[in-house]
Amino acid sequence: MTPEDKNTSNQANAICWASGRTLGNIAVFSESILGSFPAQAGDDALLPCDFVHAGKFRHGADRWWCRIHQTHWGTKADHESYERLGVMHCANHSQPMNYTLAPLEINVNDSAEVGIWCSLPAALSTQPIESHGSKIHVHLRPKIKGTKTVDQDFDAISLLYHQDLGLFANPEITRVNITPPAAFEFMCATEENREMTCINCSKCGYPHLDLGDFARKPHRKHFCGNCGCDSTWSSSHIVSTPLKPLYDQLIKNTQFEEPSRTLNLDEYSGYDYTIWASTSAIVWTALRPQEKGIHIHVDDGHKRIVDDTFSVVILNGKPLDRKELLQAMIERTII
Repeated sequence: MTPEDKNTSNQANAICWASGRTLGNIAVFSESILGSFPAQAGDDALLPCDFVHAGKFRHGADRWWCRIHQTHWGTKADHESYERLGVMHCANHSQPMNYTLAPLEINVNDSAEVGIWCSLPAALSTQPIESHGSKIHVHLRPKIKGTKTVDQDFDAISLLYHQDLGLFANPEITRVNITPPAAFEFMCATEENREMTCINCSKCGYPHLDLGDFARKPHRKHFCGNCGCDSTWSSSHIVSTPLKPLYDQLIKNTQFEEPSRTLNLDEYSGYDYTIWASTSAIVWTALRPQEKGIHIHVDDGHKRIVDDTFSVVILNGKPLDRKELLQAMIERTII
């Protein structure tokens, strides 16, 4: 059989992902990917199918797995489509993907301190707050407690992975992509103190990522997004994410502290402000504890005069509640 023609696709240094599916959300073998990318970033990339053999159906016919679009091939409808068009493509082949080209690549050994978080829409602001998908926020400091050379949001990032870390069973993995769906589920799990672990596929050794409902309900049977194997069982009911071993390996200090800072926003009447609840980092290589509180930006119309995290923030005479702020941020996040 002839797979979908890939000659119309371009090889690009890119990260692609689809909400609710594991494609590109985590550990990958290469920095490049085949696809059609209309811009530098967007949600309209088209990628050709990539099939691997995935055993047989119950009636004995061969079953294939498209690891790009995360679905099996080999049904009667698939064969009829192949006979009609002369190409082998899965049922999801035309679904557009999120993507970013030339993503930020991070080697944690190149910076004295690295911090990576899931970034959500603001909780409160004097300016309109637009709901949007989560992003990945990065801090890079070349010196301990030094000036940040990177302090911004990214659509997705790539961590260079060294097999010496021994995090995953598949030796071909070269990097760990951190995308919004994976980061969002990890952030929610840490905030809710849900148990997380990481299970590797019993067939290909690829680390398993749970998203959506699977990330919120522990289970024993796990379906591999890389090879289509559905016979990996954990000894107990778990939620799996490859970000957990990454977190365990790269978090230098798991402690949190509330900063000894208080801010009364009522004293900044007429100024613009934006408010977020702080969240726990996915990667934190600093030796000091993370700060847990409420992060504030205040602008005077010309420059930012407040950019810090506080344990107590007063607005309209009342202290703000961090958990309520976080819930507002989650509700504004488009999954």
